Amino acid sequence: MLCACLAIAAGLSRCQPPQGALPELRSGVLLPRPRPLDPAGLVLDDGAPLADFLGRGWWTVVFTGYTHCPDACPTTLAQLARARSLPGAGGVRVLFLSVDPGRDTPERLGLYVRHFDPGFRAATGPAGRVAAFVAGLGAAFQQVGDGGNYRVDHSTALILVDPLGRLAGYLTPPFTPETLAADLGAVAAMP
Repeated sequence: MLCACLAIAAGLSRCQPPQGALPELRSGVLLPRPRPLDPAGLVLDDGAPLADFLGRGWWTVVFTGYTHCPDACPTTLAQLARARSLPGAGGVRVLFLSVDPGRDTPERLGLYVRHFDPGFRAATGPAGRVAAFVAGLGAAFQQVGDGGNYRVDHSTALILVDPLGRLAGYLTPPFTPETLAADLGAVAAMP
């Protein structure tokens, strides 16, 4: 069963910056004015605050998903791992943000993402904080079903967070490792 792709932001293409002002991305857009994010209350897979990870001079790709996802999450994480191994991908970090905090503990998330790439990180937190942060990213998710065998439909876009920890753009599927590597390299080369 496919994880449903939910709309991120209607009219996002209108946010395309003037030509030449920012690098043109093959699979997405950069926002002309990055927006602040509030990661308060969210923790990394090692228990450290997410606020201590975002920004800090690095570009970060955030992917929202969950460890029980049967298709979109493992496929996208595998593509990101392959993209990061290609020449020109730059030093962009990858953060998997769980939209299933009821089942995805920090420890489980750490094991899950490191299966794809030892450098990947993951984050979670209380359900309300996860929902607020995901909304601030311009993404969406919804639990479907009851009990322990539910699924979570979620946005499948990759969210770009700039070196100052601000929402800076989106990469939208379908992805290939080659286009991801080119786009990651383009943002990593930005001043």
